[in-house]
Amino acid sequence: MVTAEEIIRFWIDETGPSGWYSGGEDLDSEIRRRFLAQWQEAREGACGLWLTNPVGTLAYIILTDQFPRNMFRNQADAFATDPQARAAAKIAIGRDWDLAVPVEPRQFFYLPLEHSENLIDQDRAVRLIHSRMGDQGTGTLLHAKAHRAIIRKFGRFPFRNKALGRETSAAEQAWMDAGGYGFELRQLQETTG
Repeated sequence: MVTAEEIIRFWIDETGPSGWYSGGEDLDSEIRRRFLAQWQEAREGACGLWLTNPVGTLAYIILTDQFPRNMFRNQADAFATDPQARAAAKIAIGRDWDLAVPVEPRQFFYLPLEHSENLIDQDRAVRLIHSRMGDQGTGTLLHAKAHRAIIRKFGRFPFRNKALGRETSAAEQAWMDAGGYGFELRQLQETTG
């Protein structure tokens, strides 16, 4: 069994910010090799004891929110444990456990809200990043605002449609053809610039 500390060491110390969002098959394969079995156990309800302290909860959120996006890129399972990650994040935030970790990894407490297709969660993510990360969260805040703008526009993330077997509307397709997420980021940068 993988420990919470191993997940933190791998994601925060070994992978770090340069690898968190760059992806790539090498990282995806490494995460599958090291953590797939633990993710499957968490999906089935294991790891509950991790949710009793800030570090354990952070590891649980990384395992259920970040790792599946790497292990199952462009597949439905990438989002399979989002509800568990979101529930853990909400409990942790309610206990101010997010404030018990350094600013940079703190963002992982807010990402399950940012990954939600619920506008209330999106609004909360933006507020939390702004208030609890301050100036160090400027880049993170821009991405949170982009996610929120997409949910305001479509009520869901169109780039998930294929993986989830959902029909794509003409408006969603036009948006994706225009650049999708990158288009949304550029628009926000121009308006806040």
